[in-house]
Amino acid sequence: MSFNFANRDIDFVKHRKKYFIFSSAFALLGVILLLTLGLNLGIDFESGSRIEVHSAEPLTEQQVRDDFAQIGEGFNPNDVTLAGDRNEYATARFVGVLKSDEISQIQTFFSEKYGFEPSTSTVSPTVGKELARNALISVLIASVGIIIYVTIRFELLYGIAAIVALLHDAFFIITIFSVLQIEVNVPFIAAVLTIVGYSINDTIVTFDRIRENMKFAKKVKTFDDLANIVNTSLVQTLARSINTVLTVIFAAAAIMVFGGEAIRSFAFALLVGLVAGTYSSMFLASQLWLIWKHKQLEKMSFKSQSQPESEPTS
Repeated sequence: MSFNFANRDIDFVKHRKKYFIFSSAFALLGVILLLTLGLNLGIDFESGSRIEVHSAEPLTEQQVRDDFAQIGEGFNPNDVTLAGDRNEYATARFVGVLKSDEISQIQTFFSEKYGFEPSTSTVSPTVGKELARNALISVLIASVGIIIYVTIRFELLYGIAAIVALLHDAFFIITIFSVLQIEVNVPFIAAVLTIVGYSINDTIVTFDRIRENMKFAKKVKTFDDLANIVNTSLVQTLARSINTVLTVIFAAAAIMVFGGEAIRSFAFALLVGLVAGTYSSMFLASQLWLIWKHKQLEKMSFKSQSQPESEPTS
């Protein structure tokens, strides 16, 4: 299935204010939700313990919870995920670091019941904060690298518009995860960085077409001239953008449906980010560049008109 758009009369620029209002309203909603609900941080970013249980027979979530309840009242995992071809593996996560004697009790109980000693891992509060800080630094470094590349490859206005679109995409994913209270873990960060790479690729393709059309334009002086170039460029890349994102969405959807519980949040973040990335590349980054480029042309025109003409020499 593919899409082909031959109609060059589609006016994307006409609705630019609607795009800006929608993005601004969603950003405001995201800020409110983050300040109230916050994010459901997993033990990768908060102190916690992970217990991986192995059994020769298939396990169920309720069975694992009942097993922990038999150990003691304080052993109530915050969530349990199953893995393996027959669900013979179970991962129980506890918010808060378990003590050494508690871990010993757990290992003894499951070793006696299933014949396999469970593996344990613990994230201290210091490590959790460091992981969160490193994740933020990773996104910032990627953003700086992108803006430098786009500025060298195109111009500064393209780079700034691309970064705004990237931040929009990342914040869009964070907002959705805050609304649904889906656990935020290391795979989530991997998904955000993947979307950053995908989105900038889509944005650069659109910008490249705009730049090519700018070269072939006879004159580019007014806002209408720029708007015509942006509209034409978006129509020329629209089919490519939709066909590409649909292909990746089908793959991400298959991972989310048929993949394990451990990567389900990763696949869902990809799905949300793909939609946001396509939207921002076409309806946000290009529209921002249009407005800023028009202001730049106006300033250049004003400077050229305000310069005094040189007096003729006798």
